[in-house]
Amino acid sequence: MAPGTDKQRKERLDAEVGTTHKSWHDRVRVALIYPNHYAVGMASLGFQTVYRLLNAMDHVVCERAFLPEANHADRPLVSLESGHRLREFDGLAFSLSFENDFANVLTILQKAELPLSSAHRGASLPLILAGGVSASLNPEPLAPFIDCFLIGEAEALLSDFFECFQPGLDRRESLLKAARDLPGVYVPAFYEDSHHPDGSLAGFTPLAEVPEKITRVYATDIGQFDTNSAVVTPHTTFEDAFLIEVSRGCPHGCRFCAAGYVYRPPRYRPLPRLLHALQQGADQTGKVGLLGAAVSDLPDLKALCDFGSRHALQLAFSSLRADALDDGLIAAMKSGRLKTATIAPETGSERMRRVINKGMSEAVILDAAERLVANGIPNLKLYFMVGLPTETDEDVAAIVTLVKKIKHRFLGSSRARGHMGTITVSLNSFIPKPFTPFQWTAMDDVVHLKRNIKQIKMDLKKVANVRVHADVPRWAYIQALLSRGDRRVAQLLLSAHENDGNWPRTFKSSALNPDFYVYRERPRDEHLPWDFIDHGLDKRFLWNEYQRALQAKETPPCPADPENCQICGVCKNF
Repeated sequence: MAPGTDKQRKERLDAEVGTTHKSWHDRVRVALIYPNHYAVGMASLGFQTVYRLLNAMDHVVCERAFLPEANHADRPLVSLESGHRLREFDGLAFSLSFENDFANVLTILQKAELPLSSAHRGASLPLILAGGVSASLNPEPLAPFIDCFLIGEAEALLSDFFECFQPGLDRRESLLKAARDLPGVYVPAFYEDSHHPDGSLAGFTPLAEVPEKITRVYATDIGQFDTNSAVVTPHTTFEDAFLIEVSRGCPHGCRFCAAGYVYRPPRYRPLPRLLHALQQGADQTGKVGLLGAAVSDLPDLKALCDFGSRHALQLAFSSLRADALDDGLIAAMKSGRLKTATIAPETGSERMRRVINKGMSEAVILDAAERLVANGIPNLKLYFMVGLPTETDEDVAAIVTLVKKIKHRFLGSSRARGHMGTITVSLNSFIPKPFTPFQWTAMDDVVHLKRNIKQIKMDLKKVANVRVHADVPRWAYIQALLSRGDRRVAQLLLSAHENDGNWPRTFKSSALNPDFYVYRERPRDEHLPWDFIDHGLDKRFLWNEYQRALQAKETPPCPADPENCQICGVCKNF
């Protein structure tokens, strides 16, 4: 639950829920669970969208639940709206955004007094569902604990599934019918994996009359619906912001980014829908967040910014490319009272930006930083990665060099304005993700990652007005394990749960070597744990992109032309 006294929580809930809370009578009762704390979960637009979609169905009542805060860890786990215990619901639906939240799924099942293993839960207990981007990339480390995964986009999935879901019927027969008849429905109990003597995956075999591959479900026209905040609350990361998804997918094809591949082709909402959503935001709050993998590619972005300026809205952008920051967009950011702009060079060297297909030169990055500060946006946040394929010590040193060059431009513009802001450098360890060209590559060694992060911090320590924040490589290692693991990794997840989250103890006592999943380069023809999911991507295309990366060759952006393009394979079925 969110922090605060019981009275404060009730007052906040009454304000949040409004008309979304419905009677349990003659309805399918679903608890939508975000496996992290309230503030994190309510900042997820995907979570809020599913909450709204389920409550829009007359025969479904959906309530929310979250991982308890530490000071409430001993309380019974109940739904936020009505206070019912989770085991009283017909279904528990987990929204999975991040692999490092997988362990919290087991914690919540235990706190809900439910058996962790799907095989040990009878028909009288809730059906355990899971969806979200992490589930659509690789659900296998959670497979033994989940009854049914929904693979794909919620707007195109939920209605059909919940028309089919009838709690009173035989569970196996109901799931078998859903898995057989509905795209995107994956029931792990109906499949079995096998392995070669070296531990690699040999096969993935259906045990019932179900499809060999699970076809992800996607919305061909996102202009037919809105994906906006269902609840605006101050108790989240975005603090009273109304969130609007303006686009889905990204054309640029950065080779490390799963969103640029599994959400192909990129889709944009039409201006009338977006203006209507902005008006909704203006009616509720003065802060609006525009979300998308590449917001700056939105054709009508300037019109949205003009609307925001006329209505005195404070606009925030989830992602803006430096090469899209023209005078009009910067002026809109300024009028929106934006104080911090984010640029993601990702790497320090031009060569590495070709490796990852960033499609952005140093000159463009430096020019964007200078123009932002010159136009009254005083603070910059810079995103970089360490541990990318082919990275050298010179490439790591180039991160420091680029930051110093940005600082030099930053300083010149700041002096002219008489105010010096802050540059915040965010360092993240590269993690190979499924359905990207880097799905075959190995993750860099944790010791090496620590060394490089330490070196960058030391080299920037004495640079005034520059702050450096870095992730923890050992947690990145665990994320890579859960991103790349097969069904056997579920045993490690279970052991970590039993060890109260002590992963070093878990690894020490396990017969399964986690390095096999994290540090091993995969050969081209290896059967990958997620190959049974069909995102429409031609695996040969991804492999060719990987080879181009190793040669530091760039590839043009996705043309987003479903009628004529067959480069990656997605559009032939779109």
